[in-house]
Amino acid sequence: MRKVILGVAVSLDGLIEGPNGEYDWCFTDQDYGMDAFMQRIDAIFYGRKSYEVAGSYIFPSKKVYIFSNTLNHAPAGTELVQGDGIEEAKKILQQPGKDIWLFGGASLTAAFLNANLIDEIWLSIHPIILGQGKPLFEHIKERKHFTLCETKQYNTGLVSVRYKRK
Repeated sequence: MRKVILGVAVSLDGLIEGPNGEYDWCFTDQDYGMDAFMQRIDAIFYGRKSYEVAGSYIFPSKKVYIFSNTLNHAPAGTELVQGDGIEEAKKILQQPGKDIWLFGGASLTAAFLNANLIDEIWLSIHPIILGQGKPLFEHIKERKHFTLCETKQYNTGLVSVRYKRK
């Protein structure tokens, strides 16, 4: 079965965006493992807000799913997932293919974590404290245990860590 991989940039204080939704603090000066990661996946799960923010970063070779109960139609080249997103995600995971990148956002991440649908967490920890903004993990109903399987340190101070669900 395909895996869902939460891959996200996070600040030292656990935030995924600044107080105004900004992510200008994320390093883009080198690959940071993205090329290898992109070879592992063939689809991306976006929440509506994350899709709207990251629209210019759409990867044309990947199947894009937008989870939203407020959109009326999917933009060209994407598929809209409405209703019970967790049940729809389970159906998608049963289809043949590579792993799936859970791009975000925080609400979709919480729903997937609470349903035990996240198999891996790949954090790119940036050496900055934002002080205010949106936390990565909110509204998690119970403890979730993961095992460290990889770390990589970059000369910029960014640390990449990858965990697998126990």
